[in-house]
Amino acid sequence: MDTFNFELVSPDRKLMSESAFQVTIPGEDGTFGVRAGHMSLVASIRPGVIEVVPEKGAPTQKIFISGGFADVTATNCTVLAEEAIKVADLDMPAIESEIKSLSEDMASGRDPIETARIQRRLDLAKAKLAAATDKRAA
Repeated sequence: MDTFNFELVSPDRKLMSESAFQVTIPGEDGTFGVRAGHMSLVASIRPGVIEVVPEKGAPTQKIFISGGFADVTATNCTVLAEEAIKVADLDMPAIESEIKSLSEDMASGRDPIETARIQRRLDLAKAKLAAATDKRAA
């Protein structure tokens, strides 16, 4: 069997449930690929792009996720994502505006807890911008 079951789930709902030939996931310890027969593992996911190849030779579906976890077995891969957006739907001008606003907030010198919260949001916005920029180059 060349395919396995892939599911992408957000806190609200199941976003995707289909057969896949390969899925590439941005793990905390590095990007990893999953195919049928993969060893079982649970991995933390960093913000980045999941690439789903539904069948060998088919076009890749790209989805930006803000982080989460992947649960992989030989026949299933489930990604639990905090937020998921198709890369094609990322709004580059809105992301650039958010980065500018967050950068200004960082410069205003707040308490360390608020600064850390803003930095996390800024890092996430920069990861979205990188995904959107890559979309434009493709």
